[in-house]
Amino acid sequence: MSTQEPQKSLLGSLNSNATSHLGLATNQSEPWCLYVSIPDGLFLSLGLVSLVENVLVVIAITKNRNLHSPMYYFICCLALSDLMVSVSIMLETTIILLLEAGVLVARVALVQQLDNLIDVLICGSMVSSLCFLGIIAIDRYISIFYALRYHSIVTLPRARRAVVGIWMVSIVSSTLFITYYKHTAVLLCLVTFFLAMLALMAILYTHMFMRARQHAQGIAQLHKRLRSIHQGFCLKGAATLTILLGIFFLCWGPFFLHLLLIVLCPQHPTCSCIFKNFNLFLLFIVLSSTVDPLIYAFRSQELRMTLKEVLLCSW
Repeated sequence: MSTQEPQKSLLGSLNSNATSHLGLATNQSEPWCLYVSIPDGLFLSLGLVSLVENVLVVIAITKNRNLHSPMYYFICCLALSDLMVSVSIMLETTIILLLEAGVLVARVALVQQLDNLIDVLICGSMVSSLCFLGIIAIDRYISIFYALRYHSIVTLPRARRAVVGIWMVSIVSSTLFITYYKHTAVLLCLVTFFLAMLALMAILYTHMFMRARQHAQGIAQLHKRLRSIHQGFCLKGAATLTILLGIFFLCWGPFFLHLLLIVLCPQHPTCSCIFKNFNLFLLFIVLSSTVDPLIYAFRSQELRMTLKEVLLCSW
């Protein structure tokens, strides 16, 4: 499946002939088209970094029984989803490189089936990643606004059912997506799903930030001398919120914009120019799977301590 024809395929073969430069693709229909060429080595390098990070997260949570709580289950599942994203894209890139180099020889039908299977894995892991990002936001929201009832609301059985449900929905939706990718309704459903996750995270995290700010204001009123600390907290909280939502939007937004433009303007020269950067949009998603452990996992002191023990024991 070629990335040069995004209206025919959404998760086609990665562009293995790309080189690491920024240039202007010019032709008669697209005289000013901006095209970012992505080298395959960059996909493989980022994928490898993501692979190592997320494997370490899974190992640390599995090893430490104190981390066997719903919150860390969700973080572990997010790491598994990001792991699948990286491994799937690395696998597809490697297969394309081997085929073009003549090292791997296979029939066209077999290559097509393998490509479809990898596409299902990529799409399924993307859907599950978005779902777990949303459920982590919900979990944190409940822990703040319903702190006294948190352990009765977010129980291990409910967390397990939520995890199983998300994986099942991801598998079914990704299979339908690859099977019916030509249908406009499928693309619109995916775009709507992304916008819903974005709105959910924006609303919940903004509400959490406002509650934390009100709490800090109350403390500052009791202790006037802590006013500077309160201001510093607000700035830090706003920066954290901006980084969290900004990374989510910047990493996932371009891919879903790509899907939306397939529906709105598949033949327009400007949209065709954007379609040429499909590999760049996939790279952003791999980048997201690299950043997620830094935001959601490695900020936990206990997880870092467990990870340190694991690394020291391995030596």
